[in-house]
Amino acid sequence: VQLQASGGGLVQAGGSLRLSCVASGRTFNNYDMGWFRQTPGKEREFVAAISWSGTRTYYIDPVKGRFTISRDNAKNTVTLQMDNLLPEDTAVYYCAADGGHFLSSDASEYDHWGQGTLVTVSS
Repeated sequence: VQLQASGGGLVQAGGSLRLSCVASGRTFNNYDMGWFRQTPGKEREFVAAISWSGTRTYYIDPVKGRFTISRDNAKNTVTLQMDNLLPEDTAVYYCAADGGHFLSSDASEYDHWGQGTLVTVSS
C-alpha cells in the first residue's frame, strides 16, 4: 500500500491542524494505521494508532485529550486531528500501515510509510 500524508504547516500554540493520509494500492481496511513523529536527532516516536475496523484507538499520554485519530475505509483515509497544539508537538509526522492487527506502537511492526509532513508550532 502506498501512503500520502498531508496537512502539516505552521500554527501558533493552542491552535489546531488536521493531518490526512490517503492510501492506494492494497486493501486499506486490512491494515491498522498509525501516526508517528520525529524531530532532528531523535528516534521516530509513536503518536497514535487506529485498528483496521476503526473500533480501537491508542494514544501516547502527551497527546491524549488533544489529538484524535480516525479513519474512513470507504475513502482509504486516516486523519489525525490535533488540537491545543504545543511547541513540543513540532516534528515531521508520518503515517504508517501495519498488517499485524495488534495496534502496535512499535515502528518496526509497520510495513508501509508515507513521506512525512512537517508540523511547526510556534510559542
